[in-house]
Amino acid sequence: MKDELAIKVRGVQRHFGDLKVLRGVNLDVHVGELVALYGPSGSGKTTLINLIGALDRPDGGSIDVLGQDVLRMNDGRRARLRRKQIGFIFQGATLLPTYSAEENIDLALRLPHLNVFERRRRIKAALSAVGLSAWADHMPEELSGGQRQRISIARALALQSPLILADEPTNGIDTPTTRRILSLFRGIAAAQDTTFVIVTHDPMLVDYVDTVYDLSDGIVIQRVAEPEGEQPQREEEHV
Repeated sequence: MKDELAIKVRGVQRHFGDLKVLRGVNLDVHVGELVALYGPSGSGKTTLINLIGALDRPDGGSIDVLGQDVLRMNDGRRARLRRKQIGFIFQGATLLPTYSAEENIDLALRLPHLNVFERRRRIKAALSAVGLSAWADHMPEELSGGQRQRISIARALALQSPLILADEPTNGIDTPTTRRILSLFRGIAAAQDTTFVIVTHDPMLVDYVDTVYDLSDGIVIQRVAEPEGEQPQREEEHV
């Protein structure tokens, strides 16, 4: 993990009508850091990563991603940022039903205009990493829900983006495979300085990340580790 910031969020607000989902979020995420955004459904976790990923615009505040001011970008630059520098793992597998597992990954790799040999190399490595090499030719309907989610993870990893935003990436995946995936994330972060921001309500995931942030009442709270036997305490993140 480096001192350089991959994500810098200041005073971000997002409202949907009268509902104030985010009420002045501050967040720093360093290059190569694994961060968990933890909290119940409806707490604003997905809203926040959609803003960081330039899929939505806030009602106030500022967002810098990989050294770029997202809010000053036009639509074309935002699209290029998403296509070339951010990998997304959405909640629930988002695979095209008429394409095989391998073809779903290949389609994503065509956007950065990679040549066919590099695409094949990355596809093979990504499928191996999630334990689905033997399922490359299978259609999504032939895969279980957990397998489809693992293909979605492989697709994001194959892009080799410096930032990966993951919304409940291990949802529907069994415990041993979840541990394998989370260990894989840690290894990629360490070896490639890839930054991961992971939305979750799975308590097991927090054991694998560097920092846990709880979303509560529309603000981000950094979880502070306490010595064993003491009750955990939390303090607001002032950044």
